[in-house]
Amino acid sequence: MIEEKDEITPEEIEELKNEIKHRMSDENEEPEEEEITPEEMAEEIQQIESEEELEEYLEENHSVDIAESFEELDDEDLLRVFELMSDEQKASIVEQADEDLQKRVFELIDDEEAIDILGYMSPDDIADILGYIDIQKSKTILTKMKRSQANKIRELLGYEEDSAGGIMTTQYIAFKENLEIKDVISKIKVIAPKTEVIETIFVINDKKELVGEADLRDILIAADDTKLIEIMNENVIWVNAEEDQEDVARLVSKYDLRVVPVVNKKKKLLGIITIDDIIDVIHEENTEDILKLGGASDEEDVYSEFTVSVKKRLLWLTINLGTAFLAAFTVGIFSNTIDKVVALAATMPIVSGMGGNAGTQSLSITIRALALGEIDMKDTLKIVLKNFLVGAVNGSILGILCGIVMYALYQNAYLGVIIFMAMIGNLVLACITGFLIPITLKAVKIDPAMASAVILTTVTDVFGFFLFLGLATLFLDKLV
Repeated sequence: MIEEKDEITPEEIEELKNEIKHRMSDENEEPEEEEITPEEMAEEIQQIESEEELEEYLEENHSVDIAESFEELDDEDLLRVFELMSDEQKASIVEQADEDLQKRVFELIDDEEAIDILGYMSPDDIADILGYIDIQKSKTILTKMKRSQANKIRELLGYEEDSAGGIMTTQYIAFKENLEIKDVISKIKVIAPKTEVIETIFVINDKKELVGEADLRDILIAADDTKLIEIMNENVIWVNAEEDQEDVARLVSKYDLRVVPVVNKKKKLLGIITIDDIIDVIHEENTEDILKLGGASDEEDVYSEFTVSVKKRLLWLTINLGTAFLAAFTVGIFSNTIDKVVALAATMPIVSGMGGNAGTQSLSITIRALALGEIDMKDTLKIVLKNFLVGAVNGSILGILCGIVMYALYQNAYLGVIIFMAMIGNLVLACITGFLIPITLKAVKIDPAMASAVILTTVTDVFGFFLFLGLATLFLDKLV
């Protein structure tokens, strides 16, 4: 006989609910994976002593992370770990490594081992690496390679580094237009392991000219006796080998492409550019523009040697020094005015500083638009007018605020009016020149990111000081 229990109290019910919630949260809660740093990973790799251990470790970790950790190893440890790896594993790591580690690896290993590793890499990656390392070693490796492979690499090395030809790979699948689907599929099975992209099949004619492309899905569902020309897409987006990599990236972004065929002047297919290379290009171009905008070199990073950093930065700092003297000369012209009204010395940097900030905003937007190919030169006048209005409105609002503060500090309404007028004038000029400077530099084939900031700073400083102090001189008798 089961004995009935007394009625459960509300407190006990609440306690039971909390206990159930706690148990459920414990069951659902998965232990968070702690992110391991390259330094910690390098320490773990140093403890590995057998091929089996290393193979297991490589399977558990991504090759990108392994490549980063290899940067922390000294030469002795790096070579010891390399001895435990297969050539294919070495290629996977080296392919993901940055330029410095790639150069270091190929300096440490002999030519034969280098050739064995490169044998597992795509031609475009091989060309990149041989372009980084010592030129004599590069030539020696090419000489010892199989002639067919070496010829492909030499062809890629012949293109400009930042051109479509320089970033393309020659590993692609292309068939003649009259080939039947059953033959296409059998050939794909043979070729696929040796190529980077199999989702898109390119179609050529008897002259090896690019005439279309076919999606692998369409090929697989088509009847065996269907010819490739019947299912291909004739509207192919392609680029010339000499085209700039930045233009290629823009094209990929515009049409949402996964792969871009590269052709010569006769429209003969030379290679393809894959999306992973385009991502690298976008990253590289953005980094370059940001660094140039700040007057730094894209060849320098936080770990660059002291002497390298000094050399790379000194040129632009020297140019900036020259522009600073020009601004100082402008101030010197009005030294008598400043002597009579000391408040001007404290307030004049406000006008030039705000002009610099407003100009930088306009400059950044314009350089970005140029990089993305968004600016139509027919709209120049309209954009100039818009920048004029933006500068005038922002200058008026900031000028009023600044004028009120100046009046409160110095009890002089004319000082407030002068800074109000100077703020409008300098912000209008800053916004317009922030647009026109990069446009003009682009037109005369000078990189806008490289020189725009220096010119803009000069214009806003010199004009800001001249306008503010010039107005102060005109109203001098009201300020004293």
